[in-house]
Amino acid sequence: MKNLISKIALFALCISITACSAQKQAPITVKGTQFYKGEKPYSYVGANYWYGSLLGSKKVGDRKRLLRELDLMKKNGIDNLRILVGADGGTYDYTVTPALQYEQGKYNVDLLDGLDFLIAEMGKRNMYAVLYLNNNWEWSGGISQYLEWNGYGKIPNPNIKPNTWPQFMDFVKQYHSCEPCMDAFENHIKFILGRTNAYNKQKYTQDPAIMAWQVGNEPRVLSVDNEEKFTLWLNKTVDLIDSLDKNHLISTGSEGKAGSNDDLATYVRTHKNPKIDYLTMHIWPKNWGWFKAEDAENTLPIAIEKATAYINEHIEVAKKSGRPIVIEEFGLPRAEESLSPSASVVNRNAFYKAFFERLVKSHTNNETLQGVNFWGFGGEGQAINTSGKWNTGDTFTADPPQEPQGLNSVFSSDKLTLEIIKMSNLKLK
Repeated sequence: MKNLISKIALFALCISITACSAQKQAPITVKGTQFYKGEKPYSYVGANYWYGSLLGSKKVGDRKRLLRELDLMKKNGIDNLRILVGADGGTYDYTVTPALQYEQGKYNVDLLDGLDFLIAEMGKRNMYAVLYLNNNWEWSGGISQYLEWNGYGKIPNPNIKPNTWPQFMDFVKQYHSCEPCMDAFENHIKFILGRTNAYNKQKYTQDPAIMAWQVGNEPRVLSVDNEEKFTLWLNKTVDLIDSLDKNHLISTGSEGKAGSNDDLATYVRTHKNPKIDYLTMHIWPKNWGWFKAEDAENTLPIAIEKATAYINEHIEVAKKSGRPIVIEEFGLPRAEESLSPSASVVNRNAFYKAFFERLVKSHTNNETLQGVNFWGFGGEGQAINTSGKWNTGDTFTADPPQEPQGLNSVFSSDKLTLEIIKMSNLKLK
């Protein structure tokens, strides 16, 4: 666990009086089971905004849209964004295009500039970024792309028949035995953490707008026999990040029990490393069979009940480990899974409220749950295609390329949802 006093001292260290005077944003640190912003406790309702750096790109993005969306989120108290920093390959359908790392070790300069711009603009607004560096899933390349790059064959994309999800998972499991793959990912970490922002001139490792580095999006153990290899990789990766950056927090991006062979004890075992500053969990009621849009009236209460139980058991794990925990992904479709921004979000709002109320309760009682990031903020994006799938050139929404665009997105026009978020954030001040 990072020492609060030493972190504040490191952030306060300035080369010149000018640099010191420009340093206004307080860093996020951990003290016991609580987050702190400077000297004050910090709890938040934040958002997933994986495509933020793409919007910041000069060539494929829309900086005016990005600035409007950052302003709107800030207006509603959303100051914590979970952002992808590791789209890889970008040569397949159903994946993020263009990719940040288009070939192993080769980077899109325009997208790096977009990342710099995003972080600098977030800093101006006293917003905080959680940056995840890899992905267990195919939609951004991630682990499967590293395997393809290192001779393991073509990615069996599960969105394309006859490939299946079990086939894809078996393919991904090879990563934890692939030394060249893991070495290449370590090089990616070193490259990103070694960067200096072109806009605010701050090293990434010293920028207070970055709250945390995250190993990846939903890294999974994948099977009982793979736990040892997975844990060795996870610990080595966490140790590397810690060796490169003593100023920022580290988390893994795990779903919790759902990413640990559906076993809470496995989650505990794989997260013993004290350099993991806080724990994470994800909750997806539709994907996990708790909620059915065609029977929302009967299944919504079940989804809320099961989600609450999932939250509480993970809060207990965090309490026993003496660390904070964040629900960094949760979502629910609009009525009848409509992609239209005008479709009802009554069920979604009810689902969201259960999370927000649990967070406020934790905040009030000094419990370990310190934040929630809904999935996700789609801003001014639109679901253009009737199929819902994202195609190159379409506006970005919060939904990744392989999913119907708008399915889980909170748009700028969702005023009631944003008002609920705003009121919840006010209760956390």
